[in-house]
Amino acid sequence: MSTTTQAVIKETPFQVSLSGLDLINNPRWNKGTAFSDRERDIFDLHGLLPPHVGSLDEQIERRKEALADQPTSFEKYSFLRDLQDTNETLFYALLVRNVEQMLPLVYTPTVGEGCQRFSEIWRKPRGLFLSYPNKDRIPQILNHARYDQVKCIVVSDGERILGLGDQGAGGMGIPIGKMALYTALGGIHPENCLPILLDVGTDNEERLNDPLYIGWRNRRVRGQEYDDFVETFVSAVKGRWPHVLLQWEDFAGANAARLLARYRDQLCTFNDDIQGTAAIAVSTLVSAINVTGLPLEQQKIVVLGFGSAGLGITNLLAQFIEDKGVSPEEARRHFYAIDRYGLITENTRDVHPEQKPYARKASEVQGWKISGDEITLLDVVRNVKPTVLIGVSGQGGAFTEEAVGEMAKNTARPVIFPLSNPTSRSEATPKDLLEWTDGGALIGTGSPFDPVDVGGKKIHIAQTNNSYIFPGLALGIIASKARRVTDTMVKAAAQELIRHLPTQKDKQASLLPPISDARKIGRFIAEAVGRQAIRDGQAQVADEGELLREVDANIWEPAYVSYERTP
Repeated sequence: MSTTTQAVIKETPFQVSLSGLDLINNPRWNKGTAFSDRERDIFDLHGLLPPHVGSLDEQIERRKEALADQPTSFEKYSFLRDLQDTNETLFYALLVRNVEQMLPLVYTPTVGEGCQRFSEIWRKPRGLFLSYPNKDRIPQILNHARYDQVKCIVVSDGERILGLGDQGAGGMGIPIGKMALYTALGGIHPENCLPILLDVGTDNEERLNDPLYIGWRNRRVRGQEYDDFVETFVSAVKGRWPHVLLQWEDFAGANAARLLARYRDQLCTFNDDIQGTAAIAVSTLVSAINVTGLPLEQQKIVVLGFGSAGLGITNLLAQFIEDKGVSPEEARRHFYAIDRYGLITENTRDVHPEQKPYARKASEVQGWKISGDEITLLDVVRNVKPTVLIGVSGQGGAFTEEAVGEMAKNTARPVIFPLSNPTSRSEATPKDLLEWTDGGALIGTGSPFDPVDVGGKKIHIAQTNNSYIFPGLALGIIASKARRVTDTMVKAAAQELIRHLPTQKDKQASLLPPISDARKIGRFIAEAVGRQAIRDGQAQVADEGELLREVDANIWEPAYVSYERTP
């Protein structure tokens, strides 16, 4: 048993003012059948509960059996959401002890369907819906005493949910899921976590025409009105919690990068789609390089989909290449960025300013043999002979057999990462990639996939899951009391994960550690991020000793404690 668990179990009884049904109906303090006889006496619970006094272990086994009886992943997701809204300690204990089984059910890929069908399963309040018609009430809503302990927020506006697009208010499934992983994999207390959905309408016709839709039934607010609404929200957050961590999640690409740039120097904030995705992609690529032996500074990297996620990955990889002694300009030359109009060159239309540093010169491609007016993925593969192919396009099947096969002709162990979520949006399946490369591909996926049989051998597929990064990153930010989130803090998270890669010791191992180790690794990442915050002058802890004490203080273990009634 860890010292943290012992500390939780031995702590003094918790003072509770609720009783009877009010206590049982409070998911944070409910224990169900695990209330002791003494607690049943003092909280007026006799008769409301069956006479058996159970334990957390028994409850976990009972819920596991009930979960197994649910016929589909979506019904399992709905079951677990109900459990979270009934008994948080039991929900998190079940999740922490069964991470590999539960993670795909509470987050990707099942959370995608959970967002699409959020209105039909919504039952109890969790988090905050801040709708456009209530824009003037936001400070009042946030100021309620129930939010006094909030230390971190995940916010979305529901416009770009995974690769599924605009889900409006249903996008709340993402902040709820992310915050669940803050607790399960980072150890951050549920009371410190607040999921928020900025409901500015939706342009999704299916949602607007659904009589069950729970959101604001209006076209999505855009332009200056949208910016003013976000500004109202951020200002209210800063006023309510001056030191809170604000994570942006699943905003449309243009807004994601723009909002991060606008607010990153105003409060402690990061965007997981941009920075967390970058950190896990870089870590997984380093792991693949441990296998192939070709140094990072010699890789030719094609990135399909050059929005906020693609840019985030490329920028962080370029930093790692620069660390090898390469100039920034030369580092950028290792990348070939493909977006909606094909390979980005200096002549490509609608290139955003942040994309321009990666645009190829027209003279470079002048002699290329191409198949049409735009330079396609296949054209790039034929002319560049890349060693790495990364997909964040949201386009299912975008990695074609012809392009992958062409890549395999020139690279014995091509590194291929179809990272788009959910499974239906993956650029290719691992099975196809291994068939098209005669088993040579080193694969990292955004969604979980079953092992693939290649020549009688089961090949484990690494899921490049942000869950390895953002819970520990958040814990380190909170524990260090960081004023801002720097790029070097995100980089420190990736570097710490790299230290734990199985391929550091065994080239035949999986590219990433088992996800069951994510909570343990999350603590190491938190410490590394905190130390970097101190070096960057952003921490409000005096030294590493205080940092480690704060990490301990901010880790919660899902275990029942005894209650005393408030006098």
